[in-house]
Amino acid sequence: MSTGASYRLALAAMILGASCAPSSADQTGFASMHNQARVGNKMCMTDHYHYGSGTGATKAAAQKSAISSWSSFTDFEYGSDWARFSKAVGKRISCSSSSSGYDCQVEARPCR
Repeated sequence: MSTGASYRLALAAMILGASCAPSSADQTGFASMHNQARVGNKMCMTDHYHYGSGTGATKAAAQKSAISSWSSFTDFEYGSDWARFSKAVGKRISCSSSSSGYDCQVEARPCR
């Protein structure tokens, strides 16, 4: 068997093995670049905030949009284990009215 064929076979086996392995957590691995500490029963980033912004016809709709923005980016960067705004700490939400409704911004430290 040639070296190229051996390499392709090994690569295929590795990919197949990874796709069949059970996944216990949805994390990208990038969270480890930030300091973390326990807050109650959660593991949280100690000094790294994520931000989100949103608009809506009502204040509630704008807040929901901003939280969704926060969650989407956090999920992209760290995985869904970190992307629940309800688990985050250090939350701040600010909203203002505009001619088209409301604009809201959120910030929080992700937790899992």
